[in-house]
Amino acid sequence: MRDYPDTMSPEQARTFRNDVLNIVGQIPSGRVTTYGIIAAWAGWPSHSRMVGRTLRYAPEAASLPCHRVVNKEGRTAPGWSRQRVLLEEEGVAFRPNGHVDMQRHLWEP
Repeated sequence: MRDYPDTMSPEQARTFRNDVLNIVGQIPSGRVTTYGIIAAWAGWPSHSRMVGRTLRYAPEAASLPCHRVVNKEGRTAPGWSRQRVLLEEEGVAFRPNGHVDMQRHLWEP
């Protein structure tokens, strides 16, 4: 794992976690945002992977629209085929390469 020069203290990690969950809870239906955008809005722009870990392991994330978070290219999470189905049910369009049409559906808080 990469050694970040801006390592979080336990208190900062709790705040980051809460911020991530709060931001994800605000993503409107039919829109997506990226791990990187969430990390930046939470104040830690180099921690996009930590956003993914937070969403995977925080029990509260199960009640949030985590399916609306994709990578910067619009790719869905590997191994979660239901994510695309959930997004399509909300009207999110995909390009021929299987990525979300980010020009149409990107949401930035």
